[in-house]
Amino acid sequence: MDRKIVIIPTYNEKENIEKILRAVFVLEGDFHVLIIDDGSPDGTADIVKGLSTEFSGRLFLVERSGKLGLGTAYITGFRWALEHDYDYVFEMDADFSHSPDDLPRLYAACRDGADLAIGSRYCNGISVINWPIGRVIMSYYASAYVRAVLGMKVFDTTAGFKCYSRKVLEAIDFSRVKMHGYGFQIEMKYTAYKLGFTIVEVPIIFVDRKEGVSKMSSGIFGEAFWGVIGLRFRQIRPAVKPAAQ
Repeated sequence: MDRKIVIIPTYNEKENIEKILRAVFVLEGDFHVLIIDDGSPDGTADIVKGLSTEFSGRLFLVERSGKLGLGTAYITGFRWALEHDYDYVFEMDADFSHSPDDLPRLYAACRDGADLAIGSRYCNGISVINWPIGRVIMSYYASAYVRAVLGMKVFDTTAGFKCYSRKVLEAIDFSRVKMHGYGFQIEMKYTAYKLGFTIVEVPIIFVDRKEGVSKMSSGIFGEAFWGVIGLRFRQIRPAVKPAAQ
């Protein structure tokens, strides 16, 4: 059976973390979960530790000291997943804006030939619930801007719900990934695209969080806006694999 792990970065997600973990672990397909917690002062990591016995061998935790950024959290998780021999690696939020029930659909897309499957809010119109209209417009046209600048045929370029096949992550030089906020999601997709991997969008319904606090900020949006221009002119090269001993 393919080894699958869902990476969930957390910062102050005590209201959601146990519920999201239980929702993943009841799915068929033996999904594992790696939590990357950035020193949540609300005790998120303690809740995960409390569940570690119940879900032994399926639930893992990496604790970091302070808010170090979404991108570095995922890169930490990617390296961990590769070191532990997982075949498929997922990104997912803790707040139920991404439905765990869609994980098998993303996996199926990769199993059936995609190298990167994206849970897409915009490939079938706009599928977003409970966002203010201003945020919907900003997000939708941000993706249109990215497509125009980078020429990447992906409708939801900022999506954070994804499944990578192992070979994609092995080919990406993480030391060259520069953006740390939501621009990281654009950079990873563009890197996979430029390296020639097959990208498929799987339609999902995105539901805004009901509990906890959003981590979106104007600074994160600004990094993504200006970072896209830099990406357009960057040479993308695959990671160099260590020479065989």
